[in-house]
Amino acid sequence: MLKIAPDPLPSTESPHLLEDTLVQANEYVMCALAVAHQSFSHLPKSLATLVMLTMMHKLDATRMLLESALAHLQMSERPPSYTLH
Repeated sequence: MLKIAPDPLPSTESPHLLEDTLVQANEYVMCALAVAHQSFSHLPKSLATLVMLTMMHKLDATRMLLESALAHLQMSERPPSYTLH
């Protein structure tokens, strides 16, 4: 019988790849926050101020979620430490 569908590619997902992706996403969010802060300081009385403040709040929440996910990933990679009592 002829096989038409190819086999799926082997999974290259590793905790380190996920960790690198989370770190990179966190760096992008930090950069976006810096740009938003800079824009806010240049146009403090603009009509877009409320939108910028909302965006900064959402970016900060995203940064916190990324840091939390990164911390959970790093904790799950550690071998459990057992103490003898």
